[in-house]
Parts: sequence; C-alpha cells; structure tokens
Amino acid sequence: MNTLELKIPPLAVALCLAMLMGFTSWLVPPLDLPFGLRVGLALAFACAGLVISFAGVASFRRARTTVNPVKANTASSLVSGGVYRFTRNPMYLGFLLTLLAWAVWMSNPLAVLGAPLFVLYINRFQIVPEERVLLSLFGAEYAAYQSSVRRWL
Repeated sequence: MNTLELKIPPLAVALCLAMLMGFTSWLVPPLDLPFGLRVGLALAFACAGLVISFAGVASFRRARTTVNPVKANTASSLVSGGVYRFTRNPMYLGFLLTLLAWAVWMSNPLAVLGAPLFVLYINRFQIVPEERVLLSLFGAEYAAYQSSVRRWL
C-alpha cells in the first residue's frame, strides 16, 4: 500500500470522488430538499472551500515554496502563517468542503460518503507521508507547528 503514498495528486483524488458521487444519483433517489436550501448550502460550502484552498496556495506562493503535493521533499520553507494558523492542510480542507457542496447540490445521501472517503484516503496516502517529509526537512520547527495547529480544523 505504501506505493500509493504521495503518488496521486489530491485534486485528482477529489475529482475522481466527485465523479463517483455523481454516479450515485443513478443508484439512490435524491432527498426532497427545497431548491433554495440546496443552492444556499452548496454555495456556502463551495465558496468556503474555494477561499480556503486559494488562501493556502497564496500562502505557499508568497513563501516561494512548492505547491506540488507529490513533491513534498522539495519544500523550501515551512508555511505557518495566514490560513495555516488554523489548519495544516487548507488546500485539502477546501477540496473536502467542495465535495460536500457537490453532495448537497445533488441532495443524494449516498454521495455524502465521498467526503469521509476523501478524508480517509488523503490522511493515509498524502498527509501522513507529507508530515514525515516535513519532519525530516524542518525538524523541531515542524513538530512544534504540528502540536499547535490541527491537521484539518
């Protein structure tokens, strides 16, 4: 299983899960949610997800370090300011919120399972391996950051 570590970009994982979530609409009928509620919740989740993801990317760009998630070993600086004061993984949190927006928009109870599947996969094959790399690159500085800021929220 270690062969999947840091191999598939998280955006690709999120897009694949979004497609699978879309297929669930053929398997399970949607919930009867009012259209306004669906739109409002979906927009709120999607906007929050996009803002958080882009804030993470912007912080990396300002620090002039890599945003390539499959090349964590090329990180040139530890980013702990901005949105990274609240979550160690804002880009992945943003993807998660966007997947939740998609599930709400489809109003399909089975589609909601895409969100925990994303968390499980990303934790195991992306975040934990990234954390090992960052510990080896930044040592005590990263360990202190890890102990003061949560992985997701």
